[in-house]
Amino acid sequence: MIFFSTRNRKERRDFREAIFMGLAPDGGLYHPASKPNMSELFFSLKEEFRKTSGDTLDKRTVSDMELFRRIAREVSYRILGPEIDNPTVERIVKKSFDFTPVHRRLDERLSLLELFHGPTCAFKDFGASFLANAMEELLESRNESAVILVATSGDTGGAVARAFLGKKRIDVVILYPSGRVSYLQEKQLTTLGQNITALEIKGSFDDCQRLVKEAFLDDSLNASLNLTSANSINLGRLIPQSFYYIYSYISDTHSNEGVTFTVPSGNFGNLTAGVLAWEWGLPVEKFIAATNVNDVVPQYLEEGLFKPRPSVETLSNAMDVGNPSNFERLRVIFDDNVDKMRVMLHGERVTDEETLEGMKEFYKNYGILIDPHTAVGYVASNRILKLGKVRDIVILSTAHPGKFGETVEEATGIRPELPENLGSLMEREKKSIPMEPHLKDLRDFLLKHFR
Repeated sequence: MIFFSTRNRKERRDFREAIFMGLAPDGGLYHPASKPNMSELFFSLKEEFRKTSGDTLDKRTVSDMELFRRIAREVSYRILGPEIDNPTVERIVKKSFDFTPVHRRLDERLSLLELFHGPTCAFKDFGASFLANAMEELLESRNESAVILVATSGDTGGAVARAFLGKKRIDVVILYPSGRVSYLQEKQLTTLGQNITALEIKGSFDDCQRLVKEAFLDDSLNASLNLTSANSINLGRLIPQSFYYIYSYISDTHSNEGVTFTVPSGNFGNLTAGVLAWEWGLPVEKFIAATNVNDVVPQYLEEGLFKPRPSVETLSNAMDVGNPSNFERLRVIFDDNVDKMRVMLHGERVTDEETLEGMKEFYKNYGILIDPHTAVGYVASNRILKLGKVRDIVILSTAHPGKFGETVEEATGIRPELPENLGSLMEREKKSIPMEPHLKDLRDFLLKHFR
């Protein structure tokens, strides 16, 4: 498949060029140039899974891992071929996914799609792992190397660091806002070493994101380094995030019709991936874009004007984004027409106070602890269900509650257990490099250490 720039449809690249360039030369994001119709594939996979699973888990003959990898392979064949041949796709998928989503039905109208069962306990493990292995395959085939720049507001950096750790042809430089990520998130960014470098930026996530974009558009840097990105601006992360939406539809044998997905949203890559799956034929009634008070997209859906602004700190810090990059892709998908976007997207904003109350209520109702981002999705979903306009909602649960232990305990009185793979990080020494939010400082650092 060919991919074009969101700012110039004549700027077109194949998959390899697009993932290593990150941003297009005009500053746009690469986006699929065609919309393969996979509705028959999705339906046939669902029917096949239904026949092999019965009504209970103990009757299954197909495991969750087999199903998820099958979805990943089948979709990748259609998106990446013929440039990436099927054996290469199969290697990438097998190396990327030794973990799966978990679809947990709560009641007749509400489900959780748990996306935190990967190595860093966040949904971004799916995209980061796929991108890391795809890049490794492609670099190896040409005996090349690359430097990855990534900005993070929380979980992205940890997922990218873990996915790329030890990749011999790739160095990773992570920019994160000082004092604006949780203690555990910072540990995930700053304790791995090897080919992972953490830059602690004295500013907001928007400053980090701006620096990454400016670096990609800096001719002096790109002439000296093979720079690329692992943020959700990179379509190599975006495409695999579509897999778990498809998995949710196929694995829920109790639902035949389209569902509504509630997506806790910050930079809007997660939601955009779902919209891509819908474009490819996934039966979806609506997407609920659930944000905290950094609500520029819900505001756009209400007023028809996109007005970026500086981000505000909240309990759901990974969603503290005042100028979401992937909104540019959404505008392309919906022809920059707010009325078309409103047909499929609905925005809801949730305050910190409502987030805490949502975590408390969810535990009371279902006996399950959830993180603040998932709580934003739960509060938004409840509002929509009370209106009676949708039949079935799937909330994307984006992070393990143990990553936000203090906030969960404040809301529920219970301290969630930390997963073993995260607990081991707590005793490791933090190693980060403080930096002012200026392109010159970043440029000088990169040229000194990686040229």
